[in-house]
Amino acid sequence: MTVGFSGDVAEYYAKFRRGYPEEVLDFLQDYFALTRDDDVLDLGCGTGQLALPLALRVGNVIGMDPEPDMLRLARRAAGERGIRNTTWVLGADTDVPALGALLGRGSPLAMTVIGQALHWMRHEELFRDLLPLFRAGGGVAVIANGTPLWLQETAWSRVLRDCLERYFDTELAASCGTADEDRLRYARALDGTGFSDVRSEVISYADELTLSRLLGGLYSAIPEEELPTPAERPRFEAEIRRALPHDGPFAERVDVCVVVGRSV
Repeated sequence: MTVGFSGDVAEYYAKFRRGYPEEVLDFLQDYFALTRDDDVLDLGCGTGQLALPLALRVGNVIGMDPEPDMLRLARRAAGERGIRNTTWVLGADTDVPALGALLGRGSPLAMTVIGQALHWMRHEELFRDLLPLFRAGGGVAVIANGTPLWLQETAWSRVLRDCLERYFDTELAASCGTADEDRLRYARALDGTGFSDVRSEVISYADELTLSRLLGGLYSAIPEEELPTPAERPRFEAEIRRALPHDGPFAERVDVCVVVGRSV
């Protein structure tokens, strides 16, 4: 898994990344029959947007991420909310076999959830490594938490994309694992690896972004080495404001796509 989301990026991630609707957690709980006795792995956990609400439904959540700053902020958020059944582990998808050895056969996982992070990972190898780690009925959930701000089918999003492409002198076409073809590719990989009952679910809702939330969400998605410096940010933000058709709020439709599969 690629790193580069530390420092200010992690701070923006903790403050501005959208959470997950309760309907997503309900779906996961029903599909995997999650109980208070279950252990769950949140791989690529970031600052805990999935791990913390999941911890209220299961016995223990292992939040694993390759970025120390992400884990530091996740641990802080857990402490602020009084959530004590979380364990934060520094590691990437390539460290899953070592984690499996530490867990041993006596502590099988009920679920591994990967929220908006699988596009950084070697998913076919990861699915093979995860397959033997689950209890009966356990398995993998891959979640895409909405289309990137600059790839949505709205006027403000198209203008934002044009502005970002000019500023960074690059084409922004990567879907970050949110496109239909990504969902199909992950589902086929789960099926081909040996997972069963592979299916997908889409939970949609409408949201409105203030200009502050839009900018914060944008900063949370830019790798640290490309993030405008504090001195550069006023000019960067002024360019964004000039390009956008209005000062907000900016309406968006959020499609949260979940792909799941059970171990045999």
